[in-house]
Amino acid sequence: MPAQLARAPRHLLVCEKGHARHPRSRHAAHVRDHAYSCRVSFLIPECALLPEVLKSTIADIGEYYLVRNLSIHELVTHEFIDAFVKKGKLILSVDKDTYEELGLQGRPSRYSGKKAMRYIITIDLTDAGFHPESKKHNRVLWALKEKKPLEFDFLLAWYNTGAEGSTLMSYFSKNQIQALKPKITFSTLRDLQCPVLQSNDLQGKPEESCSTEELFEWLGAVLNQVSLDNNSSSFLSTYCCPEPNTVVEKALLCTITGFIIPEKIIQLLEQLCCYFGEPKLAYWLTLTVHGFADSPVSWRESEHGFHKGGENLYNFVIFRNLDYWLQMAVGAHDDCPP
Repeated sequence: MPAQLARAPRHLLVCEKGHARHPRSRHAAHVRDHAYSCRVSFLIPECALLPEVLKSTIADIGEYYLVRNLSIHELVTHEFIDAFVKKGKLILSVDKDTYEELGLQGRPSRYSGKKAMRYIITIDLTDAGFHPESKKHNRVLWALKEKKPLEFDFLLAWYNTGAEGSTLMSYFSKNQIQALKPKITFSTLRDLQCPVLQSNDLQGKPEESCSTEELFEWLGAVLNQVSLDNNSSSFLSTYCCPEPNTVVEKALLCTITGFIIPEKIIQLLEQLCCYFGEPKLAYWLTLTVHGFADSPVSWRESEHGFHKGGENLYNFVIFRNLDYWLQMAVGAHDDCPP
């Protein structure tokens, strides 16, 4: 067997712990660093009915928009930047031919091999030198509008802080734009085997508690509805819950699918922390967020190797005392999460 086939793909899991009410906690900053999320799931053991405040937070998760046949040059006009962009960059991941035709400055992709076949172009939309009529702005606009026009379908989301002004729906009214609502599903898992966890011990201890890696693997099985029975006759999975574990009568699972912006995830995370404000049977709960597999970046501006794999996700384990574990995972072609 060739060596490259015998090697398992590289995957990376980074774990850290903190306390949600510590003044130096960076849990919200980590959420903001991961901007492009397509699925959010939370699992609450020993829960049959959600509090009304959590229901309201989920209902207020917000719309996103599908704009068809949108020319990229419209995203670098100052009308668009002034209306919607306070701080941000346009990042393009293009093949070698498109890169050469555009003639814009970029860098070879870190994951394109010795012979660069893909390039990354980064345009700072709010840079002081990118003002109207500047040479830099005119060149970018000319390259994207005339030299190599690029047109795609886009998903757009916008966090409106309440200020008056244009909306995405009205701004792109001349385009084919459609408002979409995230899909929300609830399910009750019965007699669920759950790992025993200790908030102060990421590594776990034999016969006392499970490790963060074991929890992460178990949660993946639960979210993907993989049986935990370890049945030898199963052709799909012989996976079982790590030990030690306990059986909970009911667990509530909620999944939100769409384009979910970080600000809404932070609001949901805060309400999940508040869930333990009153005595609960659950010792911990989880919040799992998946990024788009084909996003050009994962965390911050870190290049995402979406052409091989595409995994980029993070998971919070929030404990009753508001300690938390943060698990950040990427696939074969990604930088280490921050």
